[in-house]
Amino acid sequence: MRIFSSLISSSASFGHQFLSRFTWRSLNAASLRSQAPLSAASTRHSTQMDASEESLRKALADKQSAVEAQGIAVRQLKGVGASKPEIDAAVEALNGLKLEKSAIESQLQAVVGGNDGGAAGREAFRQAVVNTLERRLFYIPSFKIYRGVAGLYDYGPPGCAVKSNVLAFWRQHFVLEENMLEVDCPCVTPEVVLKASGHVDKFTDLMVKDEKTGTCYRADHLLKDFCNEKLQKDLSLSAEKAVELKHVLAVLDDLSAEELGTKIKEYGITAPDTKNPLSDPYPFNLMFQTSIGPSGLSPGYMRPETAQGIFVNFRDLYYYNGNKLPFAAAQIGQAFRNEISPRQGLLRVREFTLAEIEHFVDPEDKSHPKYSEVVDLEFLMFPREEQMSGQSAKRIHLGEAVSMGTVNNQTLGYFIGRVYLFLTRLGIDKNRLRFRQHLANEMAHYAADCWDAEIECSYGWIECVGIADRSAYDLRAHSDKSGVPLVAQEKFPEPREVEKLVIAPVKKELGLAFKGNQKMVVEALEAMNEEEAMGMKDALASKGEVDFNICTLGKNVVIKKNMVSISKEKKKEHQRVFTPSVIEPSFGIGRIIYCLYEHSFYMRPSKAGDEQLNVFRFPPLVAPIKCTVFPLVQNQQYEEVAKHISKSLTAAGISHKIDITGTSIGKRYARTDELGVPFAITVDSTSSVTIRERDSKDQIRITVEEAASVVKSVTDGQRTWDDVWSSFPHHSSGSTE
Repeated sequence: MRIFSSLISSSASFGHQFLSRFTWRSLNAASLRSQAPLSAASTRHSTQMDASEESLRKALADKQSAVEAQGIAVRQLKGVGASKPEIDAAVEALNGLKLEKSAIESQLQAVVGGNDGGAAGREAFRQAVVNTLERRLFYIPSFKIYRGVAGLYDYGPPGCAVKSNVLAFWRQHFVLEENMLEVDCPCVTPEVVLKASGHVDKFTDLMVKDEKTGTCYRADHLLKDFCNEKLQKDLSLSAEKAVELKHVLAVLDDLSAEELGTKIKEYGITAPDTKNPLSDPYPFNLMFQTSIGPSGLSPGYMRPETAQGIFVNFRDLYYYNGNKLPFAAAQIGQAFRNEISPRQGLLRVREFTLAEIEHFVDPEDKSHPKYSEVVDLEFLMFPREEQMSGQSAKRIHLGEAVSMGTVNNQTLGYFIGRVYLFLTRLGIDKNRLRFRQHLANEMAHYAADCWDAEIECSYGWIECVGIADRSAYDLRAHSDKSGVPLVAQEKFPEPREVEKLVIAPVKKELGLAFKGNQKMVVEALEAMNEEEAMGMKDALASKGEVDFNICTLGKNVVIKKNMVSISKEKKKEHQRVFTPSVIEPSFGIGRIIYCLYEHSFYMRPSKAGDEQLNVFRFPPLVAPIKCTVFPLVQNQQYEEVAKHISKSLTAAGISHKIDITGTSIGKRYARTDELGVPFAITVDSTSSVTIRERDSKDQIRITVEEAASVVKSVTDGQRTWDDVWSSFPHHSSGSTE
């Protein structure tokens, strides 16, 4: 499913003193690709309550009963005029019980909210990051002078540079290294294209309205927020009720509009802002509708994803590639999603950047020639079996996951490995990155396997990349709608006699029986594998009808003998004509960038120790500015040297900033650290300069002529800072910091 159907503990030096102030712990358009909604699956709770939480909730309930009973005893003693020593002893016992109850509450709060600050700590950390990002103009709300529009953001200069660097590395890592075919298609898409893909009919979220003000909310978000708040803040919640709420969170994606509405009424959920009653949930299509041309007769939509442009161009791309499989096409572009109630900053927006790959492969051969390059990788994986049994993600060798069938095939495994390498090289903490397999109820009936790369940030585990084996669904859908065969051929050296499975739905009979659902029944019948089809044939022959599960309808239907013909035919063929399968990695660039911001942010004390300084530890690969150039003091000769170095850096293609203001060097370092600039060149003589590394604050002494080449070698990844540190004289910063 396409991007985007949702501890921070920092990397090594996260927070330093910051940790003492802000610490914390970790916390349906389901069959269609979307902007990766923060689904219940992404923040999924196990229905099995943690043993310690369950025992603490029961102990708290027992202790509360004891407090109430002792309180009654004290009142009775006072009522009958008992002696003062008796009353004092009873009051002392009551106070003791209250202290014990308070201790259990503290333990329970630590379990449900986190031993290190819980939601308040996460919020404080997030606010520190966001304040820095907005103040330094990484991004800001769009149309700010007009009070902004929810879900729309502008990237400022450093934000644009980070985004540009991330996309440049994406192109290098995927498009160039994999010899992909890059395309660029329009954002405006005719209705017929999105009708064929299913978006017009199914790309919806369930919405409720404030019955008095008309304000709209996503129904599942309100229910999820209610459950989470009760679980985290209501310590009097019984163990049984806690299990019930966790079960609701676990099945949230599966609830129908009627079931959602029932739960909202059962829990007394009202409009968050006004406490007014809410309407029943109803579907809302998330695409922005428009018309193409002045007549208004050609309806269209702003694309909710970029992939459809690749699918409709498959035939031309296949020809361009010499009529050979496998091959991959890629596209980077804007997508649009009319979110009901955007929130969570860059994680849920109405216009966003997607980078998507469609890797077309023979469905009978999903091996990959470069699979051996990733087979030995080991990282956090969260297979569906572990999710269903309430376990946690664990480190698994990719090769083992593929060979055991946990990951469906080599090509899917190869792209999972490549995505892992891409994200970790960007600067994502590998300990806060996991690959979660979609549960059976999350996958469309045609999908062979789906995994999400989820990154942990202050909002929890966030789906940032989807990697799916979508079988041949997309090409078949467009072939059926357009009448143009989107197929590939395999020519045989000699003619072959083959036995082919032929599934022929009788559309007239299916239409009479299922009316508007006919198309979904036909698709499900045609998607059967040989074993399923022959089993149905035998059942129809013996019984005349058979129950058949339609995933897209979420129920079983009765298929009768006159509704489908199933047979095997022997034919001599000179070539095999087939619809390719698609392996699809889909990247939400904005989400990746936001998680990178959080993973890179920390605070450290100033030299005087009187304030905390913000730092982004961006790798040189993605840093918005690679280097700064500072004359140590205002001096004409030093400024000329700085300008000379600036020209050398420009010629070497290194983004940099020159600062010849009279501000103290320590403050200039702090300003650039807050932008994540990895290196600073300080001009303190006419023949040599120092280069300072951001995180260690170590400095080397180097000649003016060598400065640009040394910085380039490190920012390009040809050398590490450790290499440079061991190759040049060290410089003591003295009092400059």
